[in-house]
This record gives sequence, structure tokens and C-alpha cells, in this order.
Amino acid sequence: MKKAILFNFDVDKANNQIKVQRSFNAPRDLVWIAWTEAEILDQWWAPKPWNAKTKTMDFREGGHWLYAMVSPEGEKHWSRVDYIKIIPKEHFTAIDGFCDEAGDFNASLPRNKWENDFQDRGDETMVDMLLSFDSLEDLEKIIEMGFKEGFAAGLENLDQFIESQFKLRHQNKTSNKARVSSYLNFGGNTEEAFTFYRNVFQSEFINGIQRFGEIPEDPNQPPMAESVKKMVLHIELPILGGHILMGTDAPEEFGMKVIKGNNMHINLEPESREEAKRIFDELSEGGVVEMPIQDMFWGAYYGSCQDKYGINWMVNYQEGRS
Repeated sequence: MKKAILFNFDVDKANNQIKVQRSFNAPRDLVWIAWTEAEILDQWWAPKPWNAKTKTMDFREGGHWLYAMVSPEGEKHWSRVDYIKIIPKEHFTAIDGFCDEAGDFNASLPRNKWENDFQDRGDETMVDMLLSFDSLEDLEKIIEMGFKEGFAAGLENLDQFIESQFKLRHQNKTSNKARVSSYLNFGGNTEEAFTFYRNVFQSEFINGIQRFGEIPEDPNQPPMAESVKKMVLHIELPILGGHILMGTDAPEEFGMKVIKGNNMHINLEPESREEAKRIFDELSEGGVVEMPIQDMFWGAYYGSCQDKYGINWMVNYQEGRS
């Protein structure tokens, strides 16, 4: 059963403030990433059928986020968020206001100060938001513009994103115990190959088969082809001695192409973030970095490289759940 989502929205006209409290069914590090990385903000910030489109984002104290709310007809409303104070994974303070495409604020429309606090609540995250306005008039104008309804719809988009994109983390990584697996890429016949391997090793898939069709569609991208939706996003199969065989299809529609040499990686899952960074840096020295090790939208600290001997590696650290 899904846990109930807490959403408190209180208007304090005496102090020109809006207080919002919202829970999310995901760990704090994942929720923090969803609020602070442009590629994820673009997927949930705008209420449907609108979508958010980032022009620039520099998430640091003194940096800013410039983005547009884009209607289905292409109409754009620009906003700018200036970051004042950041305590990683705990808090950020920012000034938000309407602007033009160049980022120049519109003096005729309200600006407000955001103070966001992120707190662990068991396996959930609570985000407390305090929005402060210069005047009661500015506060009332924002309310009249439908802020509560639009913001609530955006937060529901984030719920959907969390449920789908972070599901694999909860399903496939249940502890911080280190493990090594082999990761195989196929050109569209992953299910056929893994059915063959299942019969050979007489074992069963872990958590079934996840498919590309389970990924929420990005309004900024063309619709996913039905043939791609049926392809395998992720699959795991125990073989011998506790070794796990993992696999995925690599659709050419996504710019991927499977060739001999890139169709297999040794996948490492260290016990700590620090160990993941050390291993990746040493393996990639003198080789080719395919993906720099970094926090990814699905909740992993991940990187991939080919070492100086031509061997492909993936390093993937994810906090397990007890």
C-alpha cells in the first residue's frame, strides 16, 4: 500500500507568507536532486499540459536558474530563481520572480523569497517551504494567479517521477553490501537472450522485467515508439556462485548502437560513495571516460569508463534500504 502524501498549504496574510509542507515517498538525497538539477526540474515543475524548459542553471550560492513555463501552443512565461544560501541536501534559500528571456525581472509582477528545508522522516522526505512576499498585495496576486493549484499539480508530477524513476533503486538494491555483476547491452533482443540464460542456469529473474514503457514520457521529446516501449529497460538474473547477470536493450532511437566491444561491462557496486570514487578514478586513469562519475537522476552515484586495456567498467553506488 502506498503511503499517504502530506500536503499542507497555509496562507499567513498577517506576515505576507505562504507556508507549505509536503512529503515525498523517497529518500532525502533523491528528493534533493529532483529539486536542484535542471533535467529533473524540467520534468515536473510545470503543471500539465504546460512544461518547464531550462535556459540556464547554476545551482550554487550566487548562481541562478532561468527557465520558461511553456504552453502546448508554445507560449512562454519566463522566471528567474537566484540562489542565496545552500546547505547541501538540507536547505536552500532563493529569490524567485517573473522576468524576460534575458533574465531581467519584471517589476510589475511579484517576487518572493523561498526557504526550503529537507528532512528525513523514516524512508520518506519532508520538505518545508516558506514563501515570503514584500507586500500583502503581492501575496494576494500570486494566489489569484492560481499558485496553489499549479504548484500542487507540479508536486504530483514529482510523485509520479519518483515512483517510476526511482523504483529500480528500491527493488534491486536492498542493502549496502558490495557486489559485482556483468551488464549486457543488446540491440532489441534482451528478453530473448535472458530467457535463454534463464533456461541454461535454471534460475528466475529478480523483480521481473522492467520496460522502457514504464518511463514517464518527456513533454520536451517526441512520443516513444510502441516498439521501444516494449523493449527491456532492466533485467537481473542470478547465474553461478551468487553472480548476477544484468541487461538492457539499447534503442537506436535514443542514439545508442550496440557493437562488439561495448555490449558488455563489468558492473561494480561498492559499499560506499568514497570507495566508488576511488575505484572509478583509478580504473579510468589512462583510459576513456564514457560517463563521469556523478549523481544521476535515478538516485545512483554512477560512472562508466574503458580502462587502458580496453575493458569496460560501470561503477554504481546506491544507498541500500534496511
